[in-house]
Amino acid sequence: MTGVGVTAEAYRIPTDAPEGDGTLAWTATTLVLVRARADGHTGIGWTYGPTAVVAVVADLLAPVLADLDPDDVPAAWDRMRRRLRNAGRPGIAGLALSAADCALWDLKARRHNLPLTRLLGVARREVPVYGSGGFTTYDGQRQHRQLSGWVHEQGIPRVKIKIGESCGTAVERDLERMRQARRTIGDDTQLFVDANGAYQRKQAVRVAHAAADLDVRWYEEPVSSDDLPGLALVRDRVAADVTAGEYGFDLVYFHRMAPYVDCLQIDVTRCGGISEFLRAAAVADAAGIQVSGHCAPHQHLAVAAATPNLRHLEWFHDHVRIEAMLFDGARSATGGAVQVQNDQPGNGLEFRAEQAQQFRVA
Repeated sequence: MTGVGVTAEAYRIPTDAPEGDGTLAWTATTLVLVRARADGHTGIGWTYGPTAVVAVVADLLAPVLADLDPDDVPAAWDRMRRRLRNAGRPGIAGLALSAADCALWDLKARRHNLPLTRLLGVARREVPVYGSGGFTTYDGQRQHRQLSGWVHEQGIPRVKIKIGESCGTAVERDLERMRQARRTIGDDTQLFVDANGAYQRKQAVRVAHAAADLDVRWYEEPVSSDDLPGLALVRDRVAADVTAGEYGFDLVYFHRMAPYVDCLQIDVTRCGGISEFLRAAAVADAAGIQVSGHCAPHQHLAVAAATPNLRHLEWFHDHVRIEAMLFDGARSATGGAVQVQNDQPGNGLEFRAEQAQQFRVA
């Protein structure tokens, strides 16, 4: 039994333009990379969050893995979860757990010279995606270029824009940007919107009704994801599917939310990694609903392919750009789906350490 060595480092990458949604704006994104090493092999996993994640990995998680068989990922996950009890599972500690769990699954696959998709098994050979961006900080021209690129150049049949600008106080601009989006993508592409919890309950219903002629299919976090009765109220009064779940850090969160939404979002870089993603998807399945992977697309691909009740995966502009920049082996979404990687060990990605060095902050 060799044990596992685990380390972490953080990289802050500027956005290619200011980005914002209904309740937050940013000009840089921090990726925290975790490496898990054993027997001359290295697995990688990552999350998007504060640099404080690095210290949690080093101080709390690494010590409990030092004497563990690297193949025993469920035992490793349980040890890490228990070690985080007093640190608080939701938030920064949950990000650390998620990245470390993903790195351990990748390590196991590489040690056995298997693609991660072969290790987990697959329910599908390609993962459907939707283009995600359309930030509230974009002007009409930039939004048009982005959506047009996804739909008319890459053939992605579903796209999402952000609404709820300025915490729900710019509804007329929200509606106009939705109209502009529909004009750009045409009638045959599915239009999704994401308010990031910016609206109040009946306000969210009024917005949906005002946009009824735009055939919006996906209404993400129309109200705060903490307002479960509010999500249910909106769900029952609008035609679009109402969805939430991206802020889930443990299984209980998903169990509580499942009865209130049409589709449950899960983020493998927050929920507890691949181990917990699969369990959360099973909770959703028991409630009779599908799941959708949130952001970090290349970290999701293998587990998304392994999930029978997956609807789609978010092809998030900021993360797609970063992952294509920092990882060899990044995939294409041309045609609206990403082919399962089955010809390289692990997740099929290699971190470009030298190129990333200019962005390192921890």
